[in-house]
Amino acid sequence: MIVCETEKLIVRHFTLADAEFIVDLLNEESFIRYIADKQVRNIIDAENYLTVGPMASYDKFGFGLNLVMLKGTNTPIGMCGLLKRDELQDPDLGYAFLPSHCGQGYALEAANSVLKNGMKAHFLDLVLAVTLPDNLNSNRLLQRAGFTQNGVVNLYGSENNLYEYKAIKPA
Repeated sequence: MIVCETEKLIVRHFTLADAEFIVDLLNEESFIRYIADKQVRNIIDAENYLTVGPMASYDKFGFGLNLVMLKGTNTPIGMCGLLKRDELQDPDLGYAFLPSHCGQGYALEAANSVLKNGMKAHFLDLVLAVTLPDNLNSNRLLQRAGFTQNGVVNLYGSENNLYEYKAIKPA
């Protein structure tokens, strides 16, 4: 299912056919350093990750992490979506991209589209985001996407910057 499209990107739900890409993305040094080591080392691990993570989230909440592909070639370059973590009161924006596709505006383009479409489709007034303070690119991306830092939160044993994105109310 396609979640949204931009000028350069297609954002769609993950399927089990995306397992090989998940193995690659989740084993990138930057993913392990700034997000977590999900212990996804092979196709079976990736299929399990997809089943109990994004695909279960689609069923439970109607949203989750999605595959981000380049329009035209359908090349997978990352993931972006809304998550509902038990540790946070509101949904939050999550994203990760292959290093070869960072610094080209794709993450911001995907984040803006996912936010706009997700907030409207799921009637959300507020979306959170968390990132490690030393993840300078992620902190900058969230600010450029319109998030405002609102303190810190301890998640999974690390202090994270906590950001908020509020829906613009019509006057």
